[in-house]
Amino acid sequence: MKHWVKATMVALSVVLAACGGKQEAEPAKAAAEPQVYRMGVNAAFAPFESVGADGKLQGFEIELAQAVADAAGIKVEMSNTPWEGIFNGLANGDSDFLMSAITITEQRKETMDFTEPYFEATQLVVLPKGKQIANAEALKGMKVSVLTGSTGDTIAQKLLGATSTDIKRFESLELALKELENGGVQASIGDNGVVANFIKYNGADKLDIVEGIDFDKEYYGMAVRKGDQALLDKLNAGIRKVKEDGTFKSIHDKYFGQS
Repeated sequence: MKHWVKATMVALSVVLAACGGKQEAEPAKAAAEPQVYRMGVNAAFAPFESVGADGKLQGFEIELAQAVADAAGIKVEMSNTPWEGIFNGLANGDSDFLMSAITITEQRKETMDFTEPYFEATQLVVLPKGKQIANAEALKGMKVSVLTGSTGDTIAQKLLGATSTDIKRFESLELALKELENGGVQASIGDNGVVANFIKYNGADKLDIVEGIDFDKEYYGMAVRKGDQALLDKLNAGIRKVKEDGTFKSIHDKYFGQS
């Protein structure tokens, strides 16, 4: 009897060992989620960025930022940020990077780092319909509206003086152009893409762009906190990829026509 019980237990042990000998394959580890970065944007700069009727952000840079993020393998959360506080928001960590038609300048490079340029722009002088001036110097003595802290603001200061009361500053270029429409100033200075878009859809019968005044070309870049090389490398890789695969051209042509 003892022998039979012993044999039975041995046999059972063999069966159990056989059943447990093959361990189930461990479930595949879930793919790591893409890192999320917060992007600050001032959505008052159509056609680069604006708020649509549905309350969502739209525009050239909104689509381009998403395409760059996809190409770089990261996620982006966009936050509409007032222009006056957009750079402080980057410095204090409210945003990880900025994309808002930001001109790359030596002064800005002192406090932030920029990606490779993705857009070439210039400044335009705008006057009431039918008015013209021969050169930029003719703006001296005029009241001029600009976007606060913009390249147009810098140009106006060089022409009229840094403390001139003839410079009227606004939180968006659209408001600066509306001030010109309403007769509150005699001229405006602003980025070509925004000026052309505003006149096309709002002020073609009231405003004229001055021809023949050539300011230096400027270039837009995404801005990151000083020294954030890891994010800078990701964004640059994304920019290169969308330029190489035709995505950039497709988005550019949608908003500015075929180039």
